[in-house]
Amino acid sequence: MSSRTFPRPLPLSIALAAALMAGSPLLHAAPDAAADQEHEHEPVDLNAVQVRATPLAGTAEDLTRPVEVLAGEKLDEAKANSLGETVSKLPGVQSTYFGPGVGRPIVRGFDGARVQVLSDGLGAGDVSTVSVDHAVTIEPFLANQIEVLKGPATLLYGSGAIGGAVNVIDGRIPEAATERPLEGRAELRAGTVNDEKTGMVRLDGTSAGGNLVFHFDALHRETGDYDIPGFAESEHAHEDEEHDGEEGHEEEGAHGTLPNSAVRTDAGALGVSWVGERGFLGVGVSLFNTRYGVPGHSHEHEEDHDDDHDHDEEEHEEEGPVRIVMDQRRTELRGGLDDIGPFVSLRGKIAHTDYTHTEYEGDEVGTVFDNDSTEARLELVHRPLMGWDGAIGLQWAERDFQAIGEEAFVPASQSRDAGLFWIGQREFGALKFELGARHDRNRIDIDEAEAIGPDRDFNTTSLSASMRWNVSPDFHLSFGLDRAQRAPTAEELYSNGLHVATASVELGNPDLDVETANRAELGLHWHRGPFRLGASIYHARFDDFIYLADTGIDDGGPVRVWAQDDARFNGAEAEGSWNFADNASGSWDLRVFGDVVRGELSGSGTRDFDISVPHGDHTHDYTAALARGGNLPRIAPARVGGELRWAMGAWRASLGATRYAEQDDVAENEESTPGYTLVDAHLAWHMDTASGGAWEVFVDGTNLLDEEARAHTSFLKDLAPLPGRGIAFGVRAFF
Repeated sequence: MSSRTFPRPLPLSIALAAALMAGSPLLHAAPDAAADQEHEHEPVDLNAVQVRATPLAGTAEDLTRPVEVLAGEKLDEAKANSLGETVSKLPGVQSTYFGPGVGRPIVRGFDGARVQVLSDGLGAGDVSTVSVDHAVTIEPFLANQIEVLKGPATLLYGSGAIGGAVNVIDGRIPEAATERPLEGRAELRAGTVNDEKTGMVRLDGTSAGGNLVFHFDALHRETGDYDIPGFAESEHAHEDEEHDGEEGHEEEGAHGTLPNSAVRTDAGALGVSWVGERGFLGVGVSLFNTRYGVPGHSHEHEEDHDDDHDHDEEEHEEEGPVRIVMDQRRTELRGGLDDIGPFVSLRGKIAHTDYTHTEYEGDEVGTVFDNDSTEARLELVHRPLMGWDGAIGLQWAERDFQAIGEEAFVPASQSRDAGLFWIGQREFGALKFELGARHDRNRIDIDEAEAIGPDRDFNTTSLSASMRWNVSPDFHLSFGLDRAQRAPTAEELYSNGLHVATASVELGNPDLDVETANRAELGLHWHRGPFRLGASIYHARFDDFIYLADTGIDDGGPVRVWAQDDARFNGAEAEGSWNFADNASGSWDLRVFGDVVRGELSGSGTRDFDISVPHGDHTHDYTAALARGGNLPRIAPARVGGELRWAMGAWRASLGATRYAEQDDVAENEESTPGYTLVDAHLAWHMDTASGGAWEVFVDGTNLLDEEARAHTSFLKDLAPLPGRGIAFGVRAFF
C-alpha cells in the first residue's frame, strides 16, 4: 500500500481519543448484568420508520409514493466513504464514481441536477451537480437515517428533484429532549484495501431543567491509495493506446494499487436547542473538509495551436496528479411550533453555506470554485379541510457561484429560486389519495452574458396524483401520475471550455428550454407471515430532455455539447424477503432484489449543430450531426442480488452478492462495459451493558472475490476500477 497523499493538520489520534472517552463509562459496566437488561438496540423495522422528507407524517409502507429508508444496523452495514455508495444497494439506486472521494446517488437512472441531495430537508449547499469530480458535502457516517424518494420529488423540493431526492437525517439541531441526560455513540474502524482509519463520535444531552438540548459530533478519516485486482487501465483503453502507438500498461501502467486515490475527511457539528411543550428553536454550525485525489488524471496544457487545427504539432506540458481540497462551513436555524389555530404545526428552517473547492495540479493551484448559498423553507400542516389533511410550503434559495482559473469551464453566476406548494391526502375506505401542486420561479444571471448568452428566467409547474388501494391487510396496490418540470442549470446553459475532470471540452446551450416529464408508476406490496414482496414498474416520457451529447469531434479531448430532445425512460424493480427459519439455530432471512432501467432518445434522424471550441482569443469551428434517437449515455446497468442474513443472541451475520449486467445499450460514441459480481459479508457481536448502553464489534468484507469492476456510470471507468478485496473491522459503542 502506498503512503498517504495528504498532510495531516488534524491528527487522527484526536478523533480516536474522543471516541474512546465517549465510550469509557461502558468499561465499568458489569458484563454479567447484560442479560438482566432490556435489549435497547433491537433491529429497526425499516418499513415502520417515520419518513421526514414529507411534511405529512407517514412510514415508508404507508406513503403512496415509493420511498426507501436506511436506519439502525442496516445503515451501519451500508455506511461508506460517499453518500452514493452508502445507498447503492437499495432497489433502483446506484452511485456515480469518480474515485473513492466522490459518489453521488443515481435514482432510477437519473443523477446530477435531477437528484436533490438534502440535509434534513435543505439542500447540501455544495456544487456536486456542477461536475462529476465534486463530492457531496454530507458525511454518511454521522447520519441517523437516510431516505430515498424515488420518482419525481419536485412537488416537495423543486426543479432539482425531478428524478428523486436523498434526504439525510443527522439530528444536528435537536427537536426534542433526550431520554437520558447524556447519550450518544462512537465508532473506531480500520480497513485493509486502503489502510483506512476512521474515528467518529456523537453526543446528545439535555440540561437538568429539560429545556436546553445540545448535540455534538466529529469525524476524522484517512485512507491511502486503494488496492485493485489488476491494472488500473482497462483493456479497451490499453487497445486505444496500442492503436495510437503508445506503450501498453503491461510495461508501465499502474497495477495492484490505484495511484492518487487517497482521501482525508474531517467533519463536525455543534447544535443547541430550546425545547418546550409545544415546539423548539435551535441553531447549529457545522464544517466539512475533505481532500482527495482524482485517479487517472493529470492536466495537460496546450502550449501551441495553429489556426489550421494541426493537432499533430501541438505541444503539451503535463502537470502533476490532480487533487482536490474542499471546505464547507454551514450555519442553520430551525424552529417549530405545534397546535396554532387552524394549523397542526409550523416548521421553519434556514441555512447559509460557504463553500470553497480548490483543484491542485501537482503543487500548483489550478481552478478554485466558490459557492455562497442561502436556503429557507417554511411548512404549515393544516387541519382537515373538506376532509383533506394537507401542508402548505414555501421554499426560497439563492446561490452565488464563481470559478476562478484557466480551466474554469463554467462562468460566474447568481441563481435565485422561489417555490410554493401544497400537498394533501385523504382516505376513502380502503383507498388513500394524495394530490399536490407546486410552482417555481428560477432566475440565472451570469457575469459574461454578452459573450456567452443572455440571463434566463424560467417558470416551472409540477402536479402529482397518487393512490394506494388496501386490497387486504396483507396486500396493497399503488398508482401514481406526475407532471414534473425542471429548469436548466447554469452549467447546462453556459459551459464553455475544457472540463478537465472528464478530459473533454464541454459546451453549454444558452437556448435550452424547460424540460417536462410525465410519469406513470404501478406498484404492489404484499406481506404475510415470514414473506414480504414489493415491486414496481414505471414509465417516464420527457419533452425537451437535456443531456450531454458526445459529438464525435476531438479538439484536445472529446467535444461534448448540452443538447435537448424528447426521451423515454422505462424501468422496473423488485425486492422480496423470506424469514425461512427461526429456531434454535437462530433467525434466518433471505433477501433478493433486482432493478433495470432503460433511457432512450425518442426522435429519429439527425440534426446539425454548429460548434465553436474556444482557444484563447480564437475558436475552432465545427459542424456535428447528432442522432435524435438511440440510447442515452451512462445509464446504470441492470442488477440482481441476494443476501442471506442470520441472527442468534448477540451475533448477527450476512453474506450477499450483486450481479451487475453487461451494459451494451450504449449511446453513440460510448463503449459498453463488462458485467461483474460483487460479494460482501458482515459479522457483528453485540453486548448490552448494565448502564443501558452497548458494545458492538464488527467485521465487514467487500468485493470478496477480488473481481475487476468498472462502473458504467463513471467517467473514469477505463482508468479507475472499483476497489479490490477489502476487510474493515472495528468497534461501536452506544451509550
